[in-house]
Amino acid sequence: WYSDSKRVNIRNTRKSSPVSHIFTRFPRGCTERGTLPRQGTQISAGVHIWAKHRPEVLRAVAFATELTFELPDNDKQCFYEELDRDVTFDIDFQVISGGNYDVDCFVTDPQNNVLYNERKKQYDSFSHTTAMKGVYKVCFSNEFSTFTHKIVYVDFRHGDERPLLEHMSSSTALTQLESSCVAIHEVLKVVADSQTWYRLREAHDRTKAEHLLERVTYWSMGETFLLFVIGVGQVMLLKSFFNEKKGSVVATT
Repeated sequence: WYSDSKRVNIRNTRKSSPVSHIFTRFPRGCTERGTLPRQGTQISAGVHIWAKHRPEVLRAVAFATELTFELPDNDKQCFYEELDRDVTFDIDFQVISGGNYDVDCFVTDPQNNVLYNERKKQYDSFSHTTAMKGVYKVCFSNEFSTFTHKIVYVDFRHGDERPLLEHMSSSTALTQLESSCVAIHEVLKVVADSQTWYRLREAHDRTKAEHLLERVTYWSMGETFLLFVIGVGQVMLLKSFFNEKKGSVVATT
């Protein structure tokens, strides 16, 4: 999976310390520090992408890719994946923060036929089986927003998962230990998906809470200033009443 952005900031979803890399035109499946995990290995990483629209591309080969990227206002970010025919791919996305938590998304095939097109969606899922071989494009647009940027989470999956054991696809019966390993593997996949969902929900709710806290703070500061101005004004008004009364008494005497 690759994009037309050059600078990316990769951080593991289970760690908080980011690690920066500069990607250029490396061979497909390779990075500056060596090769990526072999095809079929799931990659779980958060990626903050600054869209520079350079000719260099970011490439990542895997059956599953999770990205969290920053989408600036009045901008569009596209990702590309070369797929064979009769391959099923799934896309899940959710806006974590920014504005009304909505974004435009569309998917096109190698002939630029629109497979999916939704406007101002906070989250959605899309599944499709390819009818031809070629490069498929997934784009997220924030062009309708004039001043708010968005943080978008994307989970892209395609193809069938490689068997946990090489001989699982054959008719050979599994041993009790192998069956236990497969069962544990399936349960751990569910646990990983649940953790991802809870992390997304926590990030979304935390962003909303921080935004609400900011609004309450500024509103409280405004009310405090307004009360101070009103108090000073009332004191000065009452003082002017007594000054006028004192002046009228002196004039009559």
